[in-house]
Amino acid sequence: QVQLVESGGGLVQPGGSLRLSCAASGRFGSINAMGWYRQAPGKQRELVATIPSGGSTNYADPVKGRFTISRDNAKNTVFLQMNSLKPEDTAVYYCYAKILSQSYLRLTDYWGQGTQVTVSS
Repeated sequence: QVQLVESGGGLVQPGGSLRLSCAASGRFGSINAMGWYRQAPGKQRELVATIPSGGSTNYADPVKGRFTISRDNAKNTVFLQMNSLKPEDTAVYYCYAKILSQSYLRLTDYWGQGTQVTVSS
């Protein structure tokens, strides 16, 4: 069973920084794309950033220049460094990974349980 476990959320003041981590565990072949989404109260889940197994990263316009996504393939982990945080960044942040099965025949989307990020003074 594949699991994504997130960590690093919390309460931070406007202008502050947080770093989210998400580690994939279990039996699988390889990880293709990884990324982060977020969902604020009363709003739909939205893309924050994605990073493929190779190639360029992609960011939503509201976070460009402030957030940085990276990954450690040896540890099956994706990170989100969030700087210059704003109150409007407050949301539950979800890790995402597109993972190939051990047989390399099936590609499945997996989600983490979510971690709360609150930006408030």
